[in-house]
Amino acid sequence: MGNCAQGCKNYFCRPKNTNVRFSLPAVCFVWQIAMIILFGVFIRYDEESDAHYVEFRRENNISSDIENDFYYRYPSFQDVHVMIFVGFGFLMTFLKRYSFSGVGFNFLIAAFGIQWALLMQGWFHSLDPTDGKIRIGVESLINADFCVAGSLIAYGALLGKVSPVQLMVVTLFGVTLFAVEEYIILDLIHARDAGGSMVIHEFGGYYGLAISWVLYRPNLDQSKRLQGSVYHSDVFAMIGTLFLWMFWPSFNSAITDHGDGQHRAAINTYLGLAASVLTTVAISSLSQKRGKVDMVHIQNATLAGGVAMGTAAEFMITPYGSLIVGFCVGILSTFGYLVLTPFMEKTLKIQDTCGVHNLHAMPGLLGGVIGAITAAAASESVYGHEGLINTFDFEGRFANRTVGTQGGHQAAGICVALVFGLGGGAIVGCILRLPIWGDPEDDNCFDDEVYWEVPEDEESIPPILEYNNHMTQKHTEISESNFTVEQS
Repeated sequence: MGNCAQGCKNYFCRPKNTNVRFSLPAVCFVWQIAMIILFGVFIRYDEESDAHYVEFRRENNISSDIENDFYYRYPSFQDVHVMIFVGFGFLMTFLKRYSFSGVGFNFLIAAFGIQWALLMQGWFHSLDPTDGKIRIGVESLINADFCVAGSLIAYGALLGKVSPVQLMVVTLFGVTLFAVEEYIILDLIHARDAGGSMVIHEFGGYYGLAISWVLYRPNLDQSKRLQGSVYHSDVFAMIGTLFLWMFWPSFNSAITDHGDGQHRAAINTYLGLAASVLTTVAISSLSQKRGKVDMVHIQNATLAGGVAMGTAAEFMITPYGSLIVGFCVGILSTFGYLVLTPFMEKTLKIQDTCGVHNLHAMPGLLGGVIGAITAAAASESVYGHEGLINTFDFEGRFANRTVGTQGGHQAAGICVALVFGLGGGAIVGCILRLPIWGDPEDDNCFDDEVYWEVPEDEESIPPILEYNNHMTQKHTEISESNFTVEQS
């Protein structure tokens, strides 16, 4: 999108010589009407959220309402929901003139995506074969948040360079690809990935990077003045970091089995996150000449421990093993910001605004590797016979699977996520290159004024000159003296 002939930067103002483009209001209205129709046709409450639950409880000898899954899952859902809307949103407010868009467009595409995610995941996982309806409950809401998280991660790589309509396209295809790759990894391959190192972070990171590569802007330096942060924008971004950091144990344990697996996932994530903070601060300080700490590293690399623990969170990785993971990935992520991000932009032509490669893609891939190794090394002496079956879900058609085979399938999950991320991102990037989406010009990137009504900064208001009485009197005396001289 560019300025109109009059120099206006209004999103709805179009140059006369351009083709008709999709407008944000039209896309929002049409999409919401489509969702109402599709939900009316397909979505219904599941047994535990339906008014017939009283009868269901009696027929299944459920003694109390406390057995309803809502009471097990809703606290985790609240935490994950905060991460999606507050954590991810505020993490993207570090740019000096793009905070409205960072948190506002995150809000838009998350609300847009969770509706499509309920449908897509429902068609793959909870479609009732008798009547063709999708049954949703509180666990469906958590999974929808997980699903849209992949697209929000991709948004980080594209931050400031795309229009809101393009972001909705990214989310539409991102949620669709996520639902398919999740079904392949978790159901067909039967890999375990409770915290989504592979299906969420690896996929989302490489999906966004591939789109960014296709949409490379060689003249992005025209917006260089807006690409940095200021003091207060970094403080707001740090709020997002802290929300994500605090609630990540809930993220990794939200959909694990009740009991020891969920308990273990929270502990392992907690420890991995703590270790990544210490190593991030250490490497950040060592990398600076004066030993100071870079806020970019603290906002991002401190979270890498939660990403890397996603796959192995519910495994018997041991508490000290979790610390080792956090220690290593904190170093790796900080190193990524110091070395890999500049290299990727200069050599590979990938402009990664938020550094999602260092926080999500690379730690997510590492988390998948850790999960594969941990699964292959599992034994009955560590897990117990029933614990091994319960942790890896060796039941039904997977009852005869060995831990060695499980490790191989975990590794296959890494490859599937990578293929879907890179391949899907390249295709979606080509779609977004079409001149119909209203994307900003190179000199208008990273600027809220393109899409938002922005109040004037205090600095831009001309100062009102006020004088104390003695200054006023002095000014009057000087004026009178000058008048006298002129008369003479």
